[in-house]
Amino acid sequence: VQLQASGGGLVQAGDSLSLSCAASGRTFSVYAMAWFRQAPGKGREFVAQITRYTGSTHYADSVKGRFTISRDNAKNTVYLQMDSLKPEDTAVYYCAASTNERVVHTSHVNYWGQGTLVTVSS
Repeated sequence: VQLQASGGGLVQAGDSLSLSCAASGRTFSVYAMAWFRQAPGKGREFVAQITRYTGSTHYADSVKGRFTISRDNAKNTVYLQMDSLKPEDTAVYYCAASTNERVVHTSHVNYWGQGTLVTVSS
């Protein structure tokens, strides 16, 4: 499956931003989907995931209550709505697909998107 992320940009602290990730190739609905991020000089970390069939979600503690992941299987797209953004949310955001139901670590990921940069100024 090929993943194409979009929606990144430069915003101020407290603003909102919505990321999208369009999938092509194999049937999108068979994959659990997730968002990871990588800040400058740091490793890639888990942000949020959504399961294949039930749409259950799971979030990193650092974004819980501010970010919302969702998916539209008819459009082969996963979204990340980011509210109340903070400077520490600045990172390249990657969407990911997995045949595992649980996707909370990079080792769980089968496919990566190319990343989209989110910069939050203070």
